[in-house]
Amino acid sequence: MIWNSVGDFFAMGGYGLYVWGSFGVCALAFLAEPLLIRMRHSEIVGTLRRQAVAEKLEMENK
Repeated sequence: MIWNSVGDFFAMGGYGLYVWGSFGVCALAFLAEPLLIRMRHSEIVGTLRRQAVAEKLEMENK
């Protein structure tokens, strides 16, 4: 496809909203995924630490 201007390139022959919207959604997913994984990892580590402390206290009290 040949574009005569930058505006034609971004319009993508009338499909620009779909094309650029798809790129935007993918970019958002690529940015959000590591953040969500980091948050979930922190939650799991915190839960495991609390469980370890609870088990240690339980063993000391016996």
